Amino acid sequence: MTRTLLTGNAAAAWGARLASVDYVPAFPITPQTEIIETLAAWLDRDEMPGRMVMLESEHSMITAAGAAATSGVRVFTATSSQGLLYGMEMVYTVAGWRAPFVMVNVSRGLATPLTLEPDHTDIMAARDSGFLQIHCASCQEVLDSVLIAYRLAEDRRVRLPVIVNLDGFYLSFTREPVEIPEPATVSRFLPPFDAESTRFSASAPTSQAVAVLSGTPYSYFRYETHLAALNAISVYDETAAAFADVFGRQHAAVEAYRCEDADIVFVMIGSFASKAREAVDRLREAGQSVGLVRPRLLRPFPAEHLQRLLAGKRGVAVIDQNLSMGLGGVLHSELSSALYGKSGAPAVLLSFIGGLGGRDITPEEFYEIAAVTRQAAESGVIPPPRLLYTRDEVREVTKLQAIAHAERNELETGE
Repeated sequence: MTRTLLTGNAAAAWGARLASVDYVPAFPITPQTEIIETLAAWLDRDEMPGRMVMLESEHSMITAAGAAATSGVRVFTATSSQGLLYGMEMVYTVAGWRAPFVMVNVSRGLATPLTLEPDHTDIMAARDSGFLQIHCASCQEVLDSVLIAYRLAEDRRVRLPVIVNLDGFYLSFTREPVEIPEPATVSRFLPPFDAESTRFSASAPTSQAVAVLSGTPYSYFRYETHLAALNAISVYDETAAAFADVFGRQHAAVEAYRCEDADIVFVMIGSFASKAREAVDRLREAGQSVGLVRPRLLRPFPAEHLQRLLAGKRGVAVIDQNLSMGLGGVLHSELSSALYGKSGAPAVLLSFIGGLGGRDITPEEFYEIAAVTRQAAESGVIPPPRLLYTRDEVREVTKLQAIAHAERNELETGE
């Protein structure tokens, strides 16, 4: 085992290398490109086996990944943001193929307007595709999650592709201490890929299905994929336990921090949850019983895990780094559905939206979220969803709008 400083992107590349991937279809996009650059350098120097092919688009890249996985090789690929959306047709298609491979998504906000900074709107767009989703909060977790994802994807009870998600810039380019395990240790946890019956060969063309199905068989196959995704909850728990036995690190489907006696709980995913964790410690020092719940596994949605952890809490604040237009935060909506009608469900469930386009969430905002949630629990009045935004930010945007209006007027009038 080697302990060194790695970026989140480098940790993802190390996960693929340690998994002994055979094939890497690739296409560059910021802030993911470092992953494929790292793998390309290793392959060029013969430091790892396998083959990389640069495709002309993410659509072709994901197509190639699914096709290779069904031919019996272990596949890794990576993308981000607009690239994920460009390949979205094939995201749904290869999941329907039940092609077991791993794709890393480095989260970045979607256009328009254009940004290179992170939020989770891109990954949320893929939540109904059939890809499983694991969300990371540290560089160590990125490397570990890639290994976990392969064992999960290739389990015969699942056989679905997995997205490992990390936040762009905040995690992708941040260096943290990471333990790189020895290949022999990894092989104790992750055996070679056994394609079983999921294998095609160019020398012996076959077909497993017709191109177009009517409602009855179509419904059957779609629901079969859904049931396989549900199987992934218990399989993930088994896989995380096996990982802990080999490596000594815990990666539960849902992480709970200081929740046992908490009456107010934050719920978040991704690297910004580390900010919430720090805020929990400061609030505890001030005498407030606050905790944090962080789902790692988002698809399948770990409803029972969340119901158990949040039972009996006075108030829950869900902090979404995404925005579903016309609805609000996706995580809040899904958690509301999971808790509805359940015995012991929290008295109030509040929605906060922050971190869009890489905007920071400050400690003071977490303190305010806790105060608002506590007030709602005491009064029974739930406020509408709130965008985390300061008066100074409003003034800044107002100034920019005034400048834009003045420039437009000058162009139109010549004055």
